[in-house]
Amino acid sequence: MFLKGEELKQVFLKAKKERFGIIASNVVFDSVIRGVIQGYNAQNSDGLLQMSSGAVKFASGETKDMNVGAQLISNMIKIISQQYKRSGVGLHIDHATPNYFDFVVYCIENDLVSSVMIDASKEDFSENIRISSEVVAIAHKHGVLVEGEIGYIKGAEDEIVSDTELYTKPEEALEYVKKTGVDLFAASVGTNHGVTKGAKVTLKLDLIKEIDDLLIDNGVETGIVLHGASGLTVEQQQQAIAKGVVKINKDTRYQMEMAQAVQEYWFREKDAIVKPVGITEDDYLPDKSRFDPRKWMVKAENSVQTAVEDLVKIVGSAGKSITLS
Repeated sequence: MFLKGEELKQVFLKAKKERFGIIASNVVFDSVIRGVIQGYNAQNSDGLLQMSSGAVKFASGETKDMNVGAQLISNMIKIISQQYKRSGVGLHIDHATPNYFDFVVYCIENDLVSSVMIDASKEDFSENIRISSEVVAIAHKHGVLVEGEIGYIKGAEDEIVSDTELYTKPEEALEYVKKTGVDLFAASVGTNHGVTKGAKVTLKLDLIKEIDDLLIDNGVETGIVLHGASGLTVEQQQQAIAKGVVKINKDTRYQMEMAQAVQEYWFREKDAIVKPVGITEDDYLPDKSRFDPRKWMVKAENSVQTAVEDLVKIVGSAGKSITLS
């Protein structure tokens, strides 16, 4: 089932109370959307699908019309998810920078999303608060949740690129959450966007707990979000959840799993479309039963579902969907 903002809020409140995480999965293709939703449902876990600015531009085709792309992705998620009753999924806008403000408002006002992220982290602190507060005012009027961020996360993820990392300061996190009223707070604690290995990043997991404790002590407890988590170890992710994280973003892992699954298929079945050495053109016929896209794209879809099922077990959300209560 598709979750509206208020229902998604209950998911995060439950996750924070019971100390488990929610996997947020970046999507664009229908096969990825199916794989992700089927993965959540198979494990009775709620989840969040995310669309980036690059994803919606891609979805719309050569026009790059973001509004059209968002409609396509949102409708696919709503239609596919209505088949499944053992989990709930929402749709989130990931890393919308201030230049996409009008796009964010369009998605909110047209009931396309459950939550949005306004990423004004590269603005100065006071401007970040001003922009984030404006988005919160609009989103909350429509029952949509808002995620905000302070600090920089190193690496590249779609259109978000940073050569440096800037760790979040707890006192600034408190001021930001108090003044903006965001529902979710993305902290920069050393994770990297893109292809990374957790053993090679300098994580400050105690910083998560410091921020979480400070927010709780001041009466503004907020779900903390971990970006750039695809390369983290199981232990790193579980420690982050224990210290206050409720939402863990995943994108790169799915891309790698899909590429590997398709590559393995075509390594085995390449003669279905490429004439083997030693056979004449007259004697060779391509094999439609193997080059039909449904034969190899399903390998990618299944790889995504398997990855999601693995991830929800790691973060502890399996069997805890609000649809089961």
